[in-house]
Amino acid sequence: MASGYRGSRRGQTPLASIAMTDESLEDFKNSFSYGTRTDLSFKFLKKLSAADAGEFLRQLLEEVGASLDHGDITRLHDLVYEWQVRGYMPARDAPTQWSYEDGPLTNLGKPLADCTVGLLTSSGHFHAADDPAPFGVVGMTQAEAIERIGEFLREPPELSVIPSDTAARELRVRHGGYDIRGAEADFNVALPRDALTALAKAGRIGGVADEMYSFVGATSQGRLRRDALPGWIERLQQNAIDVLLLVPV
Repeated sequence: MASGYRGSRRGQTPLASIAMTDESLEDFKNSFSYGTRTDLSFKFLKKLSAADAGEFLRQLLEEVGASLDHGDITRLHDLVYEWQVRGYMPARDAPTQWSYEDGPLTNLGKPLADCTVGLLTSSGHFHAADDPAPFGVVGMTQAEAIERIGEFLREPPELSVIPSDTAARELRVRHGGYDIRGAEADFNVALPRDALTALAKAGRIGGVADEMYSFVGATSQGRLRRDALPGWIERLQQNAIDVLLLVPV
């Protein structure tokens, strides 16, 4: 399948470069998921049946038309979100791919107000001066990360260690599995450091750990075992973290 991310910040192929050929609705909706029209905000279309995709497009156009009159695009945003949820929601009779009889969770031994809270995200953030250079590529673009999503899925993730006092201008994000524009505009969307800092100032938590952690979550569940992540647990333990906030994307 053609990748098509040339010359576009968002990663989509310019319309003029897409061959104007007869195309089924099935092909059209699938093209948003790592295809000729890739848009990670709309890759859920591939999960929908052709009939449901057609209904989504009908409702979308209806809301766009209505917004031209009233100027409120809130319903437009809500509509996209609702269909994203619908697209990714597993069927009721779908087999469970991953299940766990228990989890490595431990009750707090002291009040939260006395706890140091750490932050671990699967958002793909890293410090500008400490690029993880996936596959040996320094300065890999978001477009290339999208193109190489299959390689990310096959490789073990790499932990990025980020000082908690890192300035916003020094943060970077790269992840081929979701639309990073929101996280670029405000890193707190997926790396909520400022929210934890505010809780610490208010006395709700004891403090924020000196380090934050992030990795590219486009990886298999089997690679997120402790024995497959050498040094991760030890690093967190060295930072004297009492509570770890896990933020998935």
